[in-house]
Amino acid sequence: MSKFAEFLEKNPWRRNPWFETVGEAQRRASKRLPKSVYSSLIAGTQAGITVHDNVEAFNELGFAPHVVGATPDRNLTTTVMGQEISMPVMISPTGVQAVDPDGEVAVSRAAAARGTAMGLSSFASKPVEEVTAVNDKIFFQIYWLGGRDEVAARIERAREAGCKGLIVTTDWVFNIGRDWGSPEIPEQVDLKALAKMAPEIAVRPRYAMDWIRDGKVMIPDLSAPNLVDKGQQGPTFFGAYGQWMGTPPPTWDDLQWLREQWGGEFMVKGITRLDDAKRAVDIGATAISVSNHGGNNLDGTPATIRVLGPIADAVGEDLDVLLDGGIRRGSDVVKALAFGAKAVMIGRAYLFGLAANGQAGVENVLDLLRMGIDSTMMGLGKDDIADLDRSDLIIPEEFERVFGG
Repeated sequence: MSKFAEFLEKNPWRRNPWFETVGEAQRRASKRLPKSVYSSLIAGTQAGITVHDNVEAFNELGFAPHVVGATPDRNLTTTVMGQEISMPVMISPTGVQAVDPDGEVAVSRAAAARGTAMGLSSFASKPVEEVTAVNDKIFFQIYWLGGRDEVAARIERAREAGCKGLIVTTDWVFNIGRDWGSPEIPEQVDLKALAKMAPEIAVRPRYAMDWIRDGKVMIPDLSAPNLVDKGQQGPTFFGAYGQWMGTPPPTWDDLQWLREQWGGEFMVKGITRLDDAKRAVDIGATAISVSNHGGNNLDGTPATIRVLGPIADAVGEDLDVLLDGGIRRGSDVVKALAFGAKAVMIGRAYLFGLAANGQAGVENVLDLLRMGIDSTMMGLGKDDIADLDRSDLIIPEEFERVFGG
């Protein structure tokens, strides 16, 4: 170890090891990350109505606890897309994770250490092979980008890498502008970009220090290596984004073709309507995620927890129903399960953990959620997550939203 690396190890800027809430992880992330990077984590579209409602809607729900009958042990395990996981929480796919040098590989290791699965974005900054090498429960997420031949080549690479399922994301329109401004993220992190970001980095020295190893600057890779053949140089993130914007959106026939090409576990992500949920069943999907892209889609879409129950009632017997959007506590997970979800996927929550303390921070978030689920189950007098239902909740009138029937 060089003297500089020893200095980094001993200096007071290094991260504190443990945080007690996801909110504290977010606070630490805001203190460590440059303003533009942090803004990209928390941003929603337009007025931010949906990104706010995703979180706040959980607070409108109460619990109806039993005070006698708690059991000493509780079963939190479940099976999602054919994979048994230790608790009903898995990692949602998110694009380029430049909040930490190890990015998606660190997240994959954390998920494996806690016995759960991970969705890997096709816009990830790390090759799929590196991610599956440290976790054998990886689902590859894909956007409809390019022609069918390109899409087919992409999923074959994921199959060869050992991915256990495919997630197709359908829920994104291309809104321009946010009421509070959009973060400026460089096309490439080169010397010019670093100079421009210098004022931000100067007041967030820990972020810069994490990209320095043995006295050498480690430039974060903002390319998308999983959009090309293995070993090739992927397009920049914004180049890939532009290509996606230029590709006509998929039809249900396209999604059925994709499901047939994959031939295995297949999730449609982005469902908020009953009719779309039923169409996913019709094309042979094995899972859906009730999702509004974390508020980064069409602003004004209801919080996912508001639309989950009717969708789970309609198709929960036919496929795995998951929810993503707004999960910050283990009690939020329990509320989703009571409405009929088999599990939830977390996005911002683990990214805050990754930004706060790398792989250990992601493990920290997963531990917090596990403890929160377990303690909530104890309070409800339930010993198995499969036994949760609406009777465990206090649901305000007109809380749920039903549309597309």
